[in-house]
Amino acid sequence: MQHPRPPLLERLRRRWTQGRPLGSLRSQLLRWLLIPLVMLVLLDAVFVYRNALDAADMAYDRSLLASTRALAERVSIVGGKVVAEVPYVALDSFETDTLGRIYYKVTGINGELVSGYGDLPPVPKNVPRSQNYPALVRFYHADYHGKPIRIAALLQPVYDDSMRGIALIQVAETLDARRGLSNQILFDTLSWQAAMILVMGALVWFAVRLVLQPLMRLKTEVETRTLSDLSDVDPALVHREMRPLVSAMNGSMSRLQQLIASQRRFIADASHQLRTPLTVLKTQAELAMRACDRQAGAPADMAALRDIVRSIAATTDSTVLLANRLLTLARIEHGGDSLAMDTVSLRDVAQQVGLEMAMAAVGKHIDLSLEAPDEAPVHGQALLLHELVANLVDNALRYTPHGGNVTLRVRVLETDGAGAETVLEVEDSGAGIPPAERERVFTPFYRVGAALESNPGGAGLGLAIVRDIAALHGARLVLATAANGHGLKVSVHFGGAA
Repeated sequence: MQHPRPPLLERLRRRWTQGRPLGSLRSQLLRWLLIPLVMLVLLDAVFVYRNALDAADMAYDRSLLASTRALAERVSIVGGKVVAEVPYVALDSFETDTLGRIYYKVTGINGELVSGYGDLPPVPKNVPRSQNYPALVRFYHADYHGKPIRIAALLQPVYDDSMRGIALIQVAETLDARRGLSNQILFDTLSWQAAMILVMGALVWFAVRLVLQPLMRLKTEVETRTLSDLSDVDPALVHREMRPLVSAMNGSMSRLQQLIASQRRFIADASHQLRTPLTVLKTQAELAMRACDRQAGAPADMAALRDIVRSIAATTDSTVLLANRLLTLARIEHGGDSLAMDTVSLRDVAQQVGLEMAMAAVGKHIDLSLEAPDEAPVHGQALLLHELVANLVDNALRYTPHGGNVTLRVRVLETDGAGAETVLEVEDSGAGIPPAERERVFTPFYRVGAALESNPGGAGLGLAIVRDIAALHGARLVLATAANGHGLKVSVHFGGAA
């Protein structure tokens, strides 16, 4: 089945745009409008110039014919000869014309020279009679003494009682005046046309800018939207021709909303499905270890069984930690920005996390302390801030050796401006992170060599989660060396420093 060929304009458009970047719409509109407009104006200038030259030639020819007729009125027959009584005033004007040199010649009935310049070029045979005037006159161009001239040749009947015939009167003028007028006409025409092009170019540029304003408003609205704002764009913002594009954008955002909702449902379901069996597995491993401990006087292989069950419990703890942090990271990336923000007391969040982590600190004989003022408000999401503090404290406890110190500190600092910033600090006495690797530790699953040795069961996701939560709250993360000279201090600046 043969498909119909696209229209000619569509084929030309495809051939023109194939393999080429489209570039700016404003520049394309200006080119497609101004270039044809300039060509039309230039073509109009050519026609105007030619019409002006024709009008000037007609005016000069009329003046040349008037001089020829005035001279013809002085031609008569006296004593059987053709004579021309040219007054001295006329001769003087012929010699000193300011607009151009004028020459004349009077030829008798038999072709004899009566008066004037005898070497004036004769009338060519192929020159037709002018139809613009009721006279037997011919106009033609010639060269005289190396100068171009325009000649009017008039046939004048002369007669008396003894003879009659036709005399030829020729009046010529140089083209200096005509060329001066032509140059003036050309200059005036080009000046006016150039001014017209400038005015039209300014009008076209203003019109294109005015027409493209709705597109610029649409661009601004789309750029200023938040990541979670997938609502429809109002088609009334743009012209009728652009509304199908806006409708397509709205359809695409609607499908994207459905995809995000599906991902959120999947994350919620996966969270429930993963946490439940892992928790059950951990509980069963702990019950098995207690059962092994209650076996008094057990055989030697019971100790090996106890070690195996203890290893299962440790692996389960690592798996639960990894699953929880993966789900937390996915929740932040695929919907954390849609959670409601409110004023949260960072001191209360830090105090709650300290209480939750107290047993883990006691198990490793680590001194976990809290330093916080009475009030430390921040604008954020309570659950995510709790996750941020919990990850920082958990990392500090994991990588601090037995008998070490972990300090959880909340401070409110006055800034140079009108407000203040709240700073959360978690400082430990562990091995710390070398300065060369402090930027890389925010990459998911990246772990420092010392961390692998001290805690091989870590997931490598704690600081990645902290980074995403801090970015979501507009906070700034700083890694530095602790006050003891070898530990790590993590600072999260909220408020003025964001």
